[in-house]
Amino acid sequence: MSVLGFTDIIQGPLAQYAQISQQIGGDVAQHSQLVQQAFKAQLQFLQLASQSSKPANQNDVMIFLKPTSDIIGAIQDFREKHRTSPFFNHLSAISESIPALGWVAVSPAPAPYVKEMNDAGQFYTNRVLKDWKEKDKRHVDWVKSWVQTLSELQAFVKQHHTTGLVWSGKNAPVGVPPPPPSCPLPPPPLDNFAPAAPNASDDRSALFAQLNQGANITSNLKKVTSDMQTHKNPALKQAGVVPSRGSGGNAASAGQPDKPPVFTRDGKKWVIEYQTRNHNLIVENAEMNNVVYLYKCTECTVTIRGKINSVVIDACKKTAIVMDSIVAAVEFINCQSVQMQMFGKVPTISIDKTDGCQVYLSNDSLDVEVVSSKSSEMNILIPAANGDYIEQPIPEQYKTTILPNKALKTVVVESKG
Repeated sequence: MSVLGFTDIIQGPLAQYAQISQQIGGDVAQHSQLVQQAFKAQLQFLQLASQSSKPANQNDVMIFLKPTSDIIGAIQDFREKHRTSPFFNHLSAISESIPALGWVAVSPAPAPYVKEMNDAGQFYTNRVLKDWKEKDKRHVDWVKSWVQTLSELQAFVKQHHTTGLVWSGKNAPVGVPPPPPSCPLPPPPLDNFAPAAPNASDDRSALFAQLNQGANITSNLKKVTSDMQTHKNPALKQAGVVPSRGSGGNAASAGQPDKPPVFTRDGKKWVIEYQTRNHNLIVENAEMNNVVYLYKCTECTVTIRGKINSVVIDACKKTAIVMDSIVAAVEFINCQSVQMQMFGKVPTISIDKTDGCQVYLSNDSLDVEVVSSKSSEMNILIPAANGDYIEQPIPEQYKTTILPNKALKTVVVESKG
């Protein structure tokens, strides 16, 4: 029944999505072929699970998932290589939500994970609707067919794999392919938050121990002889041992590793830092006096469930945040190409030194106050009666005149373009 149910999705809404994609053509059509391959790879995996018992080793499971994982990676790489495409929003909508096929690695409740991935792509499907609904109805149907595909996938998972992937067979799976290099399916939602730096205290202790050596700290240093000095041995520079000053970049800084990603809770504060391309960042069980702080996250999606006090998004790029309800404010600082979507209320939104900010509001949050400074490309998207959004730009240009009483009068300069 599980295999038949998944086949119905492929032959139903997915087939409709593929057909409309071919009608649109171009990058959308090419992208859809990869999407169909991903679903077919998952169908083969479900057929295997229906005939076999679950492998004792989890690594073996990931080996069987490798074909699906590889195609998901190809789908997302296609988007990155076609950033100048006129259909970039289409490609992004698929790339942000295709990790929904990773539900097979999620337990104990994979169905909500599929919905979260569907929501992650909503930012871009909304953009497609806004850009094309008046130009070409096929793009509206394209959005509906893709959203329907993931909605039926969620219902399928909830019905047949409520607490996780079911292995129905009695025999051990055969024909294990060689292990994959290093590309498992997207990780399941984070249930246990790891500390920011697991060995941070050990590293600091070792550092202080070194510093406390006093004069002995130099005992392990090697002496630099004349033949090691480039000004006395030009052959070293000619051989490329030391980069020239004009080579660009600092050799020392170029070798510095990136900081480890952080997702942790410190009392009332949730800290999310240095995350990259992670669309499974979910804040759950938060309380009304909690705050969420995002710092230097790139191409991520953060979902906050429940009512919390405030959210700060600092120095993030291409990051989206979805929220239920906010007590105080949402703040964007030093960000680039960020988006937010509210399902409940938010009193204040602050946008400071940010280039590119899309704010999707709900009907409950229309009384919000938006304060902006030193920012550009800001848009407020207001829900319409038909389910679409009405986009309103936030002014960036002003005209100031001096009144007879020597006071200043400043008005918005409306764009005529």
